Amino acid sequence: MSEHAIEFLQEWIGEKVHYQSSLDRIEEQAETLARECAAKAAEAGIPLEDIQEEVGDIQELIASRLEEAAEADQDEKNSD
Repeated sequence: MSEHAIEFLQEWIGEKVHYQSSLDRIEEQAETLARECAAKAAEAGIPLEDIQEEVGDIQELIASRLEEAAEADQDEKNSD
């Protein structure tokens, strides 16, 4: 995967992938965000295949990051 594609994906996930609501909506959020990521990558001239070659299914990656964010949010609430 090109360095440009790696940087794009890291920056995009950092900006867009945050826990937004309930755990039962993570898959829906991940699907929406994966489509948005693919569109933005295309606009930036980065083939989706380049990203998927490195990380696999971007929807699964985004879902994983949303779950991590949800767990961190829950941990923060429990520590209050």
